Parts: sequence; structure tokens; C-alpha cells
Amino acid sequence: MTAVYVDKGNIDDPISTIKIAPRLQPTQQEGWVKVRMQAVGLNYHDIFTMRGQGMRPPALPLTLGCEGAGVLEDGTEVLLYPAMGNPNFKGDETLDPDRHVLSEQVNGTMAEYVIAPLRNILPKPKELSMVSAAVLGIAWLTAYRMLFTKSGLRAGQTMLVQGSSGGVTAALIQMGKAAGMRVWCTGRTKEKRELGLKLGAERTFGSGKELPEKVDAVFDTSGEMTWAHSIDSVKAGGSIVTCGGHSGRSIPMEVEKVFVEQLNIRGSYLGTLQEFKDLISFVVAKSIVPLVGLVLPLSEADVGFQAMLDGKTAGKIVVTI
Repeated sequence: MTAVYVDKGNIDDPISTIKIAPRLQPTQQEGWVKVRMQAVGLNYHDIFTMRGQGMRPPALPLTLGCEGAGVLEDGTEVLLYPAMGNPNFKGDETLDPDRHVLSEQVNGTMAEYVIAPLRNILPKPKELSMVSAAVLGIAWLTAYRMLFTKSGLRAGQTMLVQGSSGGVTAALIQMGKAAGMRVWCTGRTKEKRELGLKLGAERTFGSGKELPEKVDAVFDTSGEMTWAHSIDSVKAGGSIVTCGGHSGRSIPMEVEKVFVEQLNIRGSYLGTLQEFKDLISFVVAKSIVPLVGLVLPLSEADVGFQAMLDGKTAGKIVVTI
């Protein structure tokens, strides 16, 4: 089968590690099922794998791809829940000490076929296209948990999304609008700010610009470059929810402001299986079409990853198989 995989990491030139070539089809094991993939969302997590980074070193060689949608051998259309871990762990899967995602310790979805545990395979609602279903597993699930589990926001309150064109940030804007929040966002360029408005943001601001008033919650996916602005933009008693550090993982922290203003800093990682089911139901109920800015064939996956690395995104990038 054709697959997109890496067999070594390169922290300085991750794209150079990509191989698009034949690999052996996966061998089915007890309790796992085989899926013929049709669409796969690209994620920054894949770039960390290319660099040889992760919560634990990636078990290279690995097929890339953390999420996606496809078809079972009986023709059932499905999408994949990406979280893996100890099958005997009880409770919130995102707190499992052995947690990882597809393409981190086991082969991922960016191939003609993948195998995954039966619990990770969910039926695809007929209302969702394969491309829309393919992007829900990582960025959209992360955004869902940030918004509905971690932020404490209620309809009518104001949220600031640091960014507007990435997978998580676009999802936050689309879902925040659908849930009745007042959505503000930032963007480095006029084009990115205009995209935020098209997605449902009420107001947009240049990166780092002072807001006219402080907000109830800020969603930060970048880390170093945006953190000080996030702290300055939230009102007393408000929340900053973080899920990433793409611009740097060491952040400035005015601890006095945190305790005097009683700020709530909440980390968020992926989402539980139940949250994934709830996300799917929410997207269908609200008739949300996830923003996908670029669709490429599997043979051009490297082009998609380069666009992601260069920040040339408008929502999600998807490869079709």
C-alpha cells in the first residue's frame, strides 16, 4: 500500500524526512479493525513526529496521520478517535500516563489502510462529508474540549481566540459562534483577520493589539509569542486555556497578576471518547462545515505539510486517498 511515513527525525528540516512510498499493509490483530482510508487531516503533531519530538520519543519508522475517515470492509463509513493508551485505564483518557495518539507510538492514518482498536472506530454521520469528518479528531476535538470543558464560558460571554487561520483557532471561532459566544480573534495579516470575520468572529484585532475591553476567556495555541497578550487581555477571574506552544514553550509569567486577578490557567489535551461523540453531535446539530482550506492527493502530502510549517493555512489541510 502507499503510505506517508518517516524513518528518522530532523529537528531543523522536518519536511525532508517525509517518504511517500509503498509499505506493507498492516496486520490485523485481535480487537482491532482495518479501515480503508479516504481522507486524512494534517496536523502540527505530524511535524513534531518528523522532528523526532513528542511526550515520548516517536517509535520510528511510523506512518504519519493522527485522524481521518474511511470505510470498513463491510462498507460502513467511519471516522477515527485518535487517542491511544492503556486499554485497562479507567477514567479520562487524556490523563492516562500511557496516552499517545495515532502516528506517535503506532502507525497513523496517512496510508491506504490503517488498523485501530474497535473502540476508536465510530460511524460517520451521513450529514458529514468524508473531508469534514476527517478533520474532527485532533484540532476540532482539542478545540471542543478547550471551549466546552475547560473555559467555563456561557452563551453571551466574550472569548478571544489568539489566531484565526489554524486548525484549532478556526474550529474555536466556528464553534464559539454556534454556541452563542461573542467571538473575538487576532490575526497577523488583513487576510487572516478577514477570514476570522467570515468564520463568525464579531471583531478582529492585529496580533498583540490592546483590546477595547477585557474578555471572559482567552484561547492560546501559540505559547511564547502570544502569552503576555493573553494574560493582559483576560478580565479578573477569567480563564486562559492553552493547548500548544508552536511559537515557543517557555512563557513569561507575571505571577502577581495571576494571583491578584485570580486568573484561571487551564491546560487542555485532545479530548475524551465521549467528548468526541459530543463534538460530532454538535457539528451535525449546528450544521457546521469545518473550514478546510486545501485538499491534496496523498502524493502531495509534503506540499500540505510545507504550507502548514510556513503558516500558509486557512483552516485545515486534508489529503484524499
